[in-house]
Amino acid sequence: MSEAKAITLESRGLLRVGGADRIEFLQGIVSNDVARVTAAQSLWSAFLTPQGKFLHEFFLIAEGDSLLLDCEAARSADLARRLKLYKLRSQVTVEDATAAFVSVALIGQDALSRLDLPAEAGATRSFGGGFVLTDPRLPALGARAVLPRDGAMQALADAGFTEGSLEDYDRLRIAAGVPDGSRDLEVEKSTLLESGFDELHGVDWDKGCYMGQELTARTKYRALIKKRLMPVEIDGPLPESGSAVTRDGKNAGVLRSGVATEGGKTLGLALIRLDALGEGLDGPLMIGDAEATAQKPDWADF
Repeated sequence: MSEAKAITLESRGLLRVGGADRIEFLQGIVSNDVARVTAAQSLWSAFLTPQGKFLHEFFLIAEGDSLLLDCEAARSADLARRLKLYKLRSQVTVEDATAAFVSVALIGQDALSRLDLPAEAGATRSFGGGFVLTDPRLPALGARAVLPRDGAMQALADAGFTEGSLEDYDRLRIAAGVPDGSRDLEVEKSTLLESGFDELHGVDWDKGCYMGQELTARTKYRALIKKRLMPVEIDGPLPESGSAVTRDGKNAGVLRSGVATEGGKTLGLALIRLDALGEGLDGPLMIGDAEATAQKPDWADF
């Protein structure tokens, strides 16, 4: 995609975590190294159950003496509740900042250069009263912006971006094999490593203990990853999310999010058992009555 587009992500919300103990507090809970978040560096991270299963994913962005968490809007109240549950006597505040800020995906061949951002995951700078950052998961996804709601799109238009659609963003994201919260990860069931969090810079292996760290580390070091989330090209209309993926009539996985593409085909993310795939991910796979072909992302290590 060559045209620079700005896509408002109303599915995302913002929480502000402040207080003197905010770094130490989050460090013991989330999967990435919160101490690395600065005015010039943002991160992607996750909040897990004590058993290492997915609960929430979010971007961590420094805002003065606070941290902004760009998270799923529909589930932000649950994330805030869980954070408050664990803060105990820590000097930490948690408040909803969704009314003040909007999250925007910025895509296109020259998206980063228009924002004076390097192609380095998480590189961040001030912009338009808020922040722009190279996508911390994968620079090929372009940039993210967290901007004051009033004037956000005008500031981006002045930088050369035209308004895009959620489908524009999903085509890029799904083709790259990058998950989008609970659309692609099943709450209290999915694990980070089967969903690409390791290669997509969402886990720090040197930071020490955090909630769910034991299972996550054991899965990695004992090579226990049996399934992976990956793009599938579907020959026909998009099946319903949750549809079974089969091979030779046997269950091979499940379809998550998807989007229509040109030429009557559709594209989806599916969690697929690795033992159901042949050498080089050769098929054929079926999703309902439609043939599907699995694709390994360039960044993935499996």
